[in-house]
Amino acid sequence: MSDGVQTEMRGAVGVVTLDRPKALNALNLEMCRRLLTQLEAWAADPAVKAVVVRGAGGRAFCAGGDVRAVAASTVEPRGAGPERLSREFFRAEYALNHRIHHFGKPYISLVDGICMGGGLGLSIHGSYRVVTEKLVLAMPETGIGLFPDVGGGWFLPRFPGESGTYLGLTGARCGAADAMWLGYGTHHVESARLDSVLEALVRAEWGAGPASAVVERILSSFHADAGTSVLATHHAAMDRCFAAERVEDIQQALEAEGTAWAQQTWATLVHMCPTSLKVSLRQLRMGRKRNYDEMVAVEYRLSQSMTARADFREGIRAVLVDKDNKPRWHPGTLGDVTEADVEACFATRDGDELVLAPG
Repeated sequence: MSDGVQTEMRGAVGVVTLDRPKALNALNLEMCRRLLTQLEAWAADPAVKAVVVRGAGGRAFCAGGDVRAVAASTVEPRGAGPERLSREFFRAEYALNHRIHHFGKPYISLVDGICMGGGLGLSIHGSYRVVTEKLVLAMPETGIGLFPDVGGGWFLPRFPGESGTYLGLTGARCGAADAMWLGYGTHHVESARLDSVLEALVRAEWGAGPASAVVERILSSFHADAGTSVLATHHAAMDRCFAAERVEDIQQALEAEGTAWAQQTWATLVHMCPTSLKVSLRQLRMGRKRNYDEMVAVEYRLSQSMTARADFREGIRAVLVDKDNKPRWHPGTLGDVTEADVEACFATRDGDELVLAPG
């Protein structure tokens, strides 16, 4: 059994295959722990020149974290286990992302198909992200009562202009051309050629030069133009509408914009969890001036406060369990979410601090 992850050495390349195709390769606690242990070993092994991560099944790279299991755990009686799954899972996932961010060797994600939430955490913190024509990229957390985590507070503000704010609040889906424009994708390769990419890396002559130069040469030889980004065509409008410091002001800017895109965007935001929208905007603005390691600590606190709220369980019910897509949020409108409500989500709570070793 793979327990959701297959790992192997092929030549000088460590290969990880996420192997939960029926769950679209969503990460669970055991997968995060196994991946972290393996990456620690490969980081310390001089025979390992690079790591490749891919998803099994042909539909997804990784659809995110197993938030349905986390939501179920939050209704179990306290004391039922050594720690709630929400605490254990996010500790393991954030430790894994942190290891990838500071890995120090070429880490190549072959991002084919769906990549959402935790899938971005598993890929964007590495050095190379090969995207294909099948890519569906999104950070959809505000639709389930959460926030764009796995480092979203750090990487979304570093996308062009206010595109990261737009993506983090709306959960909008992107294709390969969008991913390349954003800077998420480093190379675009046809899905059918990914096995050839891996084989080229396995057969590579690593020599005495930097491993990154070998990887760059190989990936560039497979790269093809991804076409025109639809997201980029709305770049100016995103910058105008999503520059505000309050979600209510974003609403007013979208109304003033008056285009079909603006109307559709606001219709999407209205459907999202109001508390999540305000918390996420605060998080994204905070992340402009903080480094990755600083934002990890903030996001871990948020992971615990937000998963403890009833909105998280309601979002999971509406989107993943009953699938009626009719969540009943509390508070139900932006105006009902106070500054004190937002501040409470960022507040330090006993046992909810995450301390990771410096990179």
